[in-house]
Amino acid sequence: MTDPTPAAPASLSVQDVAARGRAVLDEVATAVVGMRDPLRLALAAILAGGHVLFEDVPGLGKTLAARSLATTLGLEFRRVQCTPDLLPSDITGSSVFDPAARAFEFRPGPVFTGLLLADEINRTAPKTQSALLEAMAERQVTVDGVTRPLAEPFHVVATSNPVEYEGTYPLPEAQLDRFMVRLAVGYPTRDAERDVLARRLARRAEAAPVHQVVDALTLRAMQAGVEAVTVDDDVLGYCVDLAAATRTHPAVEVGASPRGSQALVLVSRALAVLDGRDFVVPEDVKAVGVATLAHRISLTPQAWASGLAPQRVVDEVLRQVPGPTTARRAATV
Repeated sequence: MTDPTPAAPASLSVQDVAARGRAVLDEVATAVVGMRDPLRLALAAILAGGHVLFEDVPGLGKTLAARSLATTLGLEFRRVQCTPDLLPSDITGSSVFDPAARAFEFRPGPVFTGLLLADEINRTAPKTQSALLEAMAERQVTVDGVTRPLAEPFHVVATSNPVEYEGTYPLPEAQLDRFMVRLAVGYPTRDAERDVLARRLARRAEAAPVHQVVDALTLRAMQAGVEAVTVDDDVLGYCVDLAAATRTHPAVEVGASPRGSQALVLVSRALAVLDGRDFVVPEDVKAVGVATLAHRISLTPQAWASGLAPQRVVDEVLRQVPGPTTARRAATV
């Protein structure tokens, strides 16, 4: 099978990536109200080549946000509604016998796309959840012993409902670790919610259309541009110290792995680009700390029973671990 990935264009400059990133967020904001900060982190994760998990109560616009991001980024979009009876082949595809050709023909599943939305991923069985592991980590799927590459770019945006437990299957740590960030949307402010209602009445239709801002090749060039961002040694050490602090926290049973510290660096780098900088400052790391680390730690049974949230642990670590004092600041540019 031929590689579906076309040749990558030359990388864009930091200024070009920042300008296009702002244009994407501005366009998404025409349909999605009151989610600028979560969407900015989601876009940073995509620019860093990662996958995104939105975990919050239903009805806050998580699905609309994923669809709008796919449209503005020019990615082919597929949506899978996760249910208990969903099979792995419903995601990866399967071989079907063709009587005319007297041979099995592979019919690709929805994972063969640019952006896959796994809606309510915690409602499907672990066997089906694990079908995404290879696709998310290796950008390929293996069916009937044949490995098939996925297109580039390929990203998974999943949603999860954290308040309802009946008929759900919590994501195992190995699956959570594949998501570069886990984001909470939160309820909108009064003005933002009023704006949602006013926009719905004004457009006189349920759909909230957005327009394409970039295409898949430009997105790959933006991702290549992020790779040019420099990270000072003291900032790298700060990321390592933050991840290490989660491993020694008294409320944590299993701390963040090196993949967690790597996520800190990669998303911080993309966030710096969105701010128009070609270097990372400690504030970038702090801004993405909870989103990149909280879902990678497991609390002790006592801490879990007391109602302590992993986000609070990471907040505490961010306050306690001293930041670097020699990192460059935006004012020095």
